[in-house]
Amino acid sequence: MPFDPPLNSLGLPKPPAETRVVVAMSGGVDSSVVAAELAREGYDVVGVTLQLYDHGAALAKKGACCAGRDIHDARRVAEEMGFPHYVLDYESQFREAVIDEFADAYLGGATPVPCIRCNERVKFRDLMETARDLGADCMATGHYIQRRMGPGGAELHRAADPVRDQSYFLFSTTQAQLDYLRFPLGHLETKAETRALAARHGLSVADKPDSQDICFVPDGDYARVIEKLRPGAAEPGEIVDMDGRVLGRHDGVIHYTIGQRRGLGIGGLDAPLYVVKLDVAARRVIVGPKSALATRVVPVREVNWLGDAPFSSRPEWELEVKLRSTRPPAPAIVRPLSETSAEVELLTPEQGVSPGQACVFYAPGDSRVFGGGWIWRG
Repeated sequence: MPFDPPLNSLGLPKPPAETRVVVAMSGGVDSSVVAAELAREGYDVVGVTLQLYDHGAALAKKGACCAGRDIHDARRVAEEMGFPHYVLDYESQFREAVIDEFADAYLGGATPVPCIRCNERVKFRDLMETARDLGADCMATGHYIQRRMGPGGAELHRAADPVRDQSYFLFSTTQAQLDYLRFPLGHLETKAETRALAARHGLSVADKPDSQDICFVPDGDYARVIEKLRPGAAEPGEIVDMDGRVLGRHDGVIHYTIGQRRGLGIGGLDAPLYVVKLDVAARRVIVGPKSALATRVVPVREVNWLGDAPFSSRPEWELEVKLRSTRPPAPAIVRPLSETSAEVELLTPEQGVSPGQACVFYAPGDSRVFGGGWIWRG
Protein backbone atom coordinates (compact mmCIF):
# COMPACT_ATOMS: atom_id res chain seq x y z
CA MET A 1 0.00 0.00 0.00
CA PRO A 2 1.26 3.51 -0.79
CA PHE A 3 2.25 5.54 2.25
CA ASP A 4 0.53 8.91 2.66
CA PRO A 5 2.68 11.26 4.74
CA PRO A 6 0.86 12.91 7.65
CA LEU A 7 -0.48 16.42 7.17
CA ASN A 8 1.23 19.24 9.01
CA SER A 9 -0.64 21.97 10.92
CA LEU A 10 -1.24 23.82 7.64
CA GLY A 11 -2.84 20.76 6.05
CA LEU A 12 0.09 19.98 3.76
CA PRO A 13 1.77 16.55 3.44
CA LYS A 14 5.27 17.72 4.35
CA PRO A 15 7.33 18.27 7.49
CA PRO A 16 7.18 21.95 8.54
CA ALA A 17 10.88 22.45 7.75
CA GLU A 18 10.20 21.50 4.12
CA THR A 19 7.10 23.72 3.86
CA ARG A 20 7.67 27.29 2.72
CA VAL A 21 5.05 29.80 3.87
CA VAL A 22 4.88 33.40 2.74
CA VAL A 23 3.30 35.49 5.50
CA ALA A 24 1.70 38.79 4.48
CA MET A 25 2.96 41.10 7.23
CA SER A 26 1.28 44.47 7.74
CA GLY A 27 3.41 45.38 10.75
CA GLY A 28 0.51 44.84 13.13
CA VAL A 29 0.20 42.34 15.95
CA ASP A 30 -2.02 39.87 14.05
CA SER A 31 0.22 39.07 11.09
CA SER A 32 3.29 39.28 13.34
CA VAL A 33 1.87 36.55 15.59
CA VAL A 34 1.10 34.37 12.55
CA ALA A 35 4.67 34.67 11.32
CA ALA A 36 6.14 34.07 14.79
CA GLU A 37 3.96 31.03 15.49
CA LEU A 38 4.79 29.42 12.15
CA ALA A 39 8.50 30.11 12.64
CA ARG A 40 8.33 28.53 16.10
CA GLU A 41 6.68 25.42 14.59
CA GLY A 42 9.68 25.09 12.28
CA TYR A 43 8.17 26.25 8.97
CA ASP A 44 10.30 27.91 6.30
CA VAL A 45 8.76 31.37 6.81
CA VAL A 46 9.25 34.29 4.44
CA GLY A 47 7.74 37.60 5.55
CA VAL A 48 6.52 40.04 2.91
CA THR A 49 5.28 43.58 3.53
CA LEU A 50 3.67 45.68 0.83
CA GLN A 51 4.42 49.36 0.46
CA LEU A 52 1.08 50.49 -0.89
CA TYR A 53 1.47 54.24 -0.97
CA ASP A 54 3.99 56.99 -0.19
CA HIS A 55 4.81 56.03 3.36
CA GLY A 56 6.85 59.19 3.81
CA ALA A 57 3.59 61.13 3.89
CA ALA A 58 2.12 58.73 6.42
CA LEU A 59 4.86 58.64 9.01
CA ALA A 60 2.96 61.09 11.19
CA LYS A 61 0.02 58.68 11.44
CA LYS A 62 0.58 55.79 13.80
CA GLY A 63 -1.45 52.67 13.11
CA ALA A 64 -2.21 53.27 9.44
CA CYS A 65 -1.72 50.08 7.45
CA CYS A 66 1.56 49.74 5.59
CA ALA A 67 2.87 53.17 6.56
CA GLY A 68 6.61 53.59 7.17
CA ARG A 69 6.31 52.72 10.85
CA ASP A 70 4.53 49.47 10.02
CA ILE A 71 7.21 48.43 7.54
CA HIS A 72 9.81 49.01 10.25
CA ASP A 73 7.78 46.99 12.76
CA ALA A 74 7.35 44.05 10.37
CA ARG A 75 11.07 44.00 9.61
CA ARG A 76 11.88 44.07 13.32
CA VAL A 77 9.63 41.07 14.04
CA ALA A 78 11.35 39.12 11.26
CA GLU A 79 14.73 39.94 12.80
CA GLU A 80 13.50 38.92 16.26
CA MET A 81 12.21 35.56 14.99
CA GLY A 82 15.04 34.89 12.54
CA PHE A 83 13.31 34.62 9.16
CA PRO A 84 13.83 36.63 5.93
CA HIS A 85 11.64 39.65 5.24
CA TYR A 86 11.04 41.59 2.03
CA VAL A 87 9.34 44.90 1.29
CA LEU A 88 7.66 45.04 -2.11
CA ASP A 89 6.75 48.30 -3.81
CA TYR A 90 3.13 47.88 -4.88
CA GLU A 91 2.29 51.56 -5.06
CA SER A 92 1.33 51.59 -8.74
CA GLN A 93 -0.80 48.43 -8.42
CA PHE A 94 -2.51 49.81 -5.33
CA ARG A 95 -3.30 53.13 -6.97
CA GLU A 96 -4.70 51.53 -10.11
CA ALA A 97 -6.61 48.68 -8.44
CA VAL A 98 -7.86 50.41 -5.29
CA ILE A 99 -7.36 54.17 -4.91
CA ASP A 100 -8.52 55.25 -8.39
CA GLU A 101 -11.65 53.12 -8.17
CA PHE A 102 -12.33 54.43 -4.67
CA ALA A 103 -12.21 58.02 -5.95
CA ASP A 104 -14.33 57.33 -9.02
CA ALA A 105 -16.92 55.39 -7.01
CA TYR A 106 -17.29 58.23 -4.54
CA LEU A 107 -17.63 60.73 -7.38
CA GLY A 108 -20.37 58.47 -8.77
CA GLY A 109 -22.37 58.68 -5.56
CA ALA A 110 -21.39 55.24 -4.23
CA THR A 111 -19.92 54.32 -0.84
CA PRO A 112 -17.00 52.03 -1.71
CA VAL A 113 -15.17 49.57 0.55
CA PRO A 114 -11.54 49.80 -0.62
CA CYS A 115 -10.26 47.24 1.90
CA ILE A 116 -12.20 44.52 0.03
CA ARG A 117 -10.69 45.54 -3.30
CA CYS A 118 -7.24 45.59 -1.71
CA ASN A 119 -7.64 42.02 -0.46
CA GLU A 120 -9.11 40.91 -3.78
CA ARG A 121 -6.81 42.63 -6.24
CA VAL A 122 -3.55 43.26 -4.42
CA LYS A 123 -3.04 40.92 -1.46
CA PHE A 124 -4.85 37.85 -2.78
CA ARG A 125 -3.92 38.29 -6.44
CA ASP A 126 -0.64 40.10 -6.96
CA LEU A 127 0.96 39.08 -3.66
CA MET A 128 -0.11 35.46 -4.12
CA GLU A 129 1.62 35.42 -7.49
CA THR A 130 4.76 36.66 -5.76
CA ALA A 131 4.39 33.95 -3.11
CA ARG A 132 4.23 31.29 -5.81
CA ASP A 133 7.29 32.83 -7.51
CA LEU A 134 9.11 32.46 -4.18
CA GLY A 135 8.29 28.74 -4.18
CA ALA A 136 5.85 28.96 -1.29
CA ASP A 137 3.51 26.05 -0.63
CA CYS A 138 0.91 28.44 0.79
CA MET A 139 0.39 32.01 1.96
CA ALA A 140 -0.74 32.91 5.48
CA THR A 141 -2.34 36.13 6.73
CA GLY A 142 -3.49 37.55 10.06
CA HIS A 143 -7.13 37.88 9.03
CA TYR A 144 -9.79 36.74 11.46
CA ILE A 145 -11.60 34.18 9.34
CA GLN A 146 -11.50 30.38 9.17
CA ARG A 147 -10.62 27.98 6.39
CA ARG A 148 -12.05 24.52 6.93
CA MET A 149 -11.97 21.42 4.80
CA GLY A 150 -15.41 20.18 3.75
CA PRO A 151 -16.66 17.39 1.48
CA GLY A 152 -16.10 19.58 -1.58
CA GLY A 153 -12.76 21.07 -0.55
CA ALA A 154 -11.69 24.19 1.30
CA GLU A 155 -14.53 26.27 2.76
CA LEU A 156 -14.60 29.80 4.14
CA HIS A 157 -16.10 30.25 7.62
CA ARG A 158 -16.58 33.17 9.97
CA ALA A 159 -14.03 33.68 12.73
CA ALA A 160 -14.68 32.14 16.14
CA ASP A 161 -14.69 35.67 17.61
CA PRO A 162 -17.72 37.49 16.13
CA VAL A 163 -16.29 40.85 17.18
CA ARG A 164 -13.12 40.30 15.14
CA ASP A 165 -14.71 38.42 12.22
CA GLN A 166 -13.50 39.81 8.87
CA SER A 167 -15.62 37.69 6.53
CA TYR A 168 -17.37 40.80 5.16
CA PHE A 169 -14.03 42.06 3.85
CA LEU A 170 -12.99 38.71 2.38
CA PHE A 171 -16.14 37.60 0.54
CA SER A 172 -14.46 37.96 -2.85
CA THR A 173 -11.80 35.36 -2.04
CA THR A 174 -12.05 32.82 -4.86
CA GLN A 175 -11.97 29.06 -4.47
CA ALA A 176 -8.52 28.90 -6.10
CA GLN A 177 -7.21 31.52 -3.66
CA LEU A 178 -8.82 29.72 -0.72
CA ASP A 179 -7.00 26.52 -1.69
CA TYR A 180 -3.67 28.36 -1.28
CA LEU A 181 -4.43 30.63 1.69
CA ARG A 182 -4.20 29.90 5.41
CA PHE A 183 -5.69 31.94 8.29
CA PRO A 184 -4.06 30.70 11.52
CA LEU A 185 -5.85 33.16 13.84
CA GLY A 186 -9.45 32.44 12.81
CA HIS A 187 -10.06 29.94 15.60
CA LEU A 188 -9.03 32.26 18.45
CA GLU A 189 -11.87 33.35 20.74
CA THR A 190 -10.59 36.84 21.60
CA LYS A 191 -8.01 39.41 20.51
CA ALA A 192 -6.50 39.09 24.00
CA GLU A 193 -5.33 35.59 23.01
CA THR A 194 -3.47 37.05 20.04
CA ARG A 195 -1.74 39.65 22.18
CA ALA A 196 -0.84 36.97 24.74
CA LEU A 197 0.84 34.96 21.96
CA ALA A 198 2.73 38.08 20.86
CA ALA A 199 3.93 38.64 24.43
CA ARG A 200 4.96 34.97 24.74
CA HIS A 201 7.16 35.41 21.67
CA GLY A 202 8.52 38.67 23.06
CA LEU A 203 7.40 40.60 19.99
CA SER A 204 7.90 44.35 20.04
CA VAL A 205 4.41 44.86 18.57
CA ALA A 206 2.56 42.97 21.35
CA ASP A 207 0.87 46.14 22.62
CA LYS A 208 0.60 47.98 19.30
CA PRO A 209 -2.88 49.50 18.78
CA ASP A 210 -5.08 48.18 15.99
CA SER A 211 -5.46 50.37 12.90
CA GLN A 212 -8.98 51.73 12.52
CA ASP A 213 -8.97 53.79 9.34
CA ILE A 214 -8.54 53.08 5.66
CA CYS A 215 -4.75 53.16 5.21
CA PHE A 216 -4.72 55.98 2.65
CA VAL A 217 -7.35 57.96 4.57
CA PRO A 218 -5.62 57.96 7.98
CA ASP A 219 -7.80 60.71 9.47
CA GLY A 220 -11.13 59.40 8.12
CA ASP A 221 -11.68 62.50 5.96
CA TYR A 222 -12.70 60.82 2.70
CA ALA A 223 -13.80 64.02 1.00
CA ARG A 224 -10.41 65.68 1.45
CA VAL A 225 -8.68 62.68 -0.11
CA ILE A 226 -11.10 62.69 -3.06
CA GLU A 227 -10.50 66.40 -3.66
CA LYS A 228 -6.76 65.75 -3.66
CA LEU A 229 -7.10 62.85 -6.10
CA ARG A 230 -9.71 64.54 -8.30
CA PRO A 231 -9.25 68.32 -8.16
CA GLY A 232 -12.53 70.19 -8.67
CA ALA A 233 -14.60 67.21 -7.57
CA ALA A 234 -16.39 69.08 -4.80
CA GLU A 235 -18.78 71.20 -6.84
CA PRO A 236 -21.57 72.90 -4.87
CA GLY A 237 -25.23 72.16 -5.45
CA GLU A 238 -28.67 71.93 -3.91
CA ILE A 239 -30.12 69.90 -1.07
CA VAL A 240 -33.69 69.02 -2.04
CA ASP A 241 -36.52 66.96 -0.59
CA MET A 242 -38.12 64.03 -2.39
CA ASP A 243 -40.51 66.38 -4.21
CA GLY A 244 -37.64 68.49 -5.52
CA ARG A 245 -38.11 71.47 -3.18
CA VAL A 246 -34.83 73.20 -2.43
CA LEU A 247 -34.03 73.12 1.28
CA GLY A 248 -30.43 74.30 1.24
CA ARG A 249 -27.03 74.22 -0.43
CA HIS A 250 -24.07 71.88 -0.17
CA ASP A 251 -20.35 72.10 -0.96
CA GLY A 252 -20.12 68.86 -2.93
CA VAL A 253 -21.95 65.55 -3.20
CA ILE A 254 -18.76 63.77 -2.10
CA HIS A 255 -19.34 65.06 1.45
CA TYR A 256 -22.50 62.93 1.83
CA THR A 257 -23.44 59.26 2.12
CA ILE A 258 -26.75 57.41 2.00
CA GLY A 259 -28.38 57.36 5.43
CA GLN A 260 -26.50 60.41 6.71
CA ARG A 261 -28.44 62.62 9.11
CA ARG A 262 -25.92 64.93 10.76
CA GLY A 263 -24.21 67.84 9.07
CA LEU A 264 -26.92 68.59 6.51
CA GLY A 265 -27.29 72.20 7.64
CA ILE A 266 -31.06 72.27 7.11
CA GLY A 267 -32.33 72.53 10.69
CA GLY A 268 -35.65 73.97 11.80
CA LEU A 269 -37.76 71.25 10.19
CA ASP A 270 -40.50 69.29 11.96
CA ALA A 271 -38.92 65.84 11.57
CA PRO A 272 -35.31 64.70 11.03
CA LEU A 273 -34.27 64.17 7.44
CA TYR A 274 -31.75 61.72 6.03
CA VAL A 275 -29.81 61.50 2.78
CA VAL A 276 -31.83 59.05 0.68
CA LYS A 277 -30.19 59.53 -2.73
CA LEU A 278 -27.24 61.26 -4.36
CA ASP A 279 -27.88 62.66 -7.86
CA VAL A 280 -24.32 63.22 -9.01
CA ALA A 281 -25.20 64.42 -12.51
CA ALA A 282 -27.47 67.16 -11.16
CA ARG A 283 -25.20 67.80 -8.15
CA ARG A 284 -28.17 67.25 -5.86
CA VAL A 285 -28.40 65.69 -2.42
CA ILE A 286 -31.93 64.30 -1.95
CA VAL A 287 -33.20 64.03 1.61
CA GLY A 288 -36.30 62.40 3.07
CA PRO A 289 -37.77 60.73 6.15
CA LYS A 290 -36.16 57.65 7.68
CA SER A 291 -38.88 55.46 6.17
CA ALA A 292 -37.62 56.38 2.69
CA LEU A 293 -34.34 54.61 3.45
CA ALA A 294 -35.99 51.20 3.77
CA THR A 295 -34.84 48.81 1.04
CA ARG A 296 -36.21 45.34 0.39
CA VAL A 297 -34.74 44.38 -3.01
CA VAL A 298 -31.00 44.79 -3.59
CA PRO A 299 -29.33 44.18 -6.97
CA VAL A 300 -25.79 42.78 -6.80
CA ARG A 301 -23.15 42.05 -9.42
CA GLU A 302 -19.59 40.67 -9.59
CA VAL A 303 -20.85 37.76 -7.51
CA ASN A 304 -18.16 35.47 -6.11
CA TRP A 305 -19.86 32.18 -5.25
CA LEU A 306 -18.31 29.70 -2.81
CA GLY A 307 -21.15 27.17 -2.66
CA ASP A 308 -20.78 23.50 -3.56
CA ALA A 309 -23.28 23.65 -6.44
CA PRO A 310 -23.11 26.27 -9.23
CA PHE A 311 -24.71 29.58 -8.32
CA SER A 312 -27.28 29.52 -11.12
CA SER A 313 -28.16 25.84 -10.59
CA ARG A 314 -31.15 26.94 -8.49
CA PRO A 315 -33.76 29.63 -9.12
CA GLU A 316 -33.20 30.92 -5.60
CA TRP A 317 -31.13 30.37 -2.48
CA GLU A 318 -32.35 30.86 1.07
CA LEU A 319 -29.37 32.50 2.74
CA GLU A 320 -28.44 35.13 5.29
CA VAL A 321 -26.81 38.31 4.01
CA LYS A 322 -24.80 41.10 5.51
CA LEU A 323 -25.01 44.53 3.84
CA ARG A 324 -22.64 46.35 6.18
CA SER A 325 -19.68 45.12 8.15
CA THR A 326 -21.19 46.26 11.44
CA ARG A 327 -24.58 44.56 10.98
CA PRO A 328 -25.40 40.92 11.72
CA PRO A 329 -26.45 38.66 8.84
CA ALA A 330 -30.20 38.71 8.14
CA PRO A 331 -32.45 36.25 6.25
CA ALA A 332 -32.84 36.82 2.51
CA ILE A 333 -33.78 35.16 -0.77
CA VAL A 334 -30.97 35.33 -3.33
CA ARG A 335 -32.17 34.90 -6.93
CA PRO A 336 -29.37 34.39 -9.46
CA LEU A 337 -29.75 36.34 -12.71
CA SER A 338 -26.50 34.89 -14.08
CA GLU A 339 -23.38 33.30 -12.63
CA THR A 340 -22.20 36.73 -11.48
CA SER A 341 -25.36 38.77 -10.82
CA ALA A 342 -28.39 38.41 -8.59
CA GLU A 343 -31.40 40.03 -7.00
CA VAL A 344 -31.43 39.84 -3.22
CA GLU A 345 -34.78 40.11 -1.46
CA LEU A 346 -34.46 40.99 2.22
CA LEU A 347 -37.13 39.40 4.40
CA THR A 348 -36.89 42.46 6.65
CA PRO A 349 -36.17 45.75 4.85
CA GLU A 350 -32.91 47.47 5.80
CA GLN A 351 -32.14 51.17 5.93
CA GLY A 352 -29.19 52.96 4.43
CA VAL A 353 -28.36 50.40 1.72
CA SER A 354 -25.87 52.09 -0.57
CA PRO A 355 -24.33 51.29 -3.97
CA GLY A 356 -20.66 50.42 -3.63
CA GLN A 357 -21.15 48.38 -0.45
CA ALA A 358 -20.82 44.60 -0.33
CA CYS A 359 -23.62 42.07 0.08
CA VAL A 360 -22.08 38.98 1.69
CA PHE A 361 -23.80 35.57 1.68
CA TYR A 362 -23.85 33.16 4.64
CA ALA A 363 -25.33 29.74 5.29
CA PRO A 364 -28.45 30.12 7.51
CA GLY A 365 -27.61 29.37 11.12
CA ASP A 366 -24.06 28.33 10.22
CA SER A 367 -20.62 29.93 10.07
CA ARG A 368 -19.98 29.15 6.42
CA VAL A 369 -19.46 32.03 3.99
CA PHE A 370 -20.90 31.53 0.51
CA GLY A 371 -19.26 34.57 -1.07
CA GLY A 372 -21.23 37.63 -2.09
CA GLY A 373 -21.42 40.51 -4.53
CA TRP A 374 -21.39 44.28 -4.90
CA ILE A 375 -24.49 46.45 -4.52
CA TRP A 376 -24.65 48.50 -7.65
CA ARG A 377 -27.86 50.49 -7.78
CA GLY A 378 -29.74 52.50 -5.19
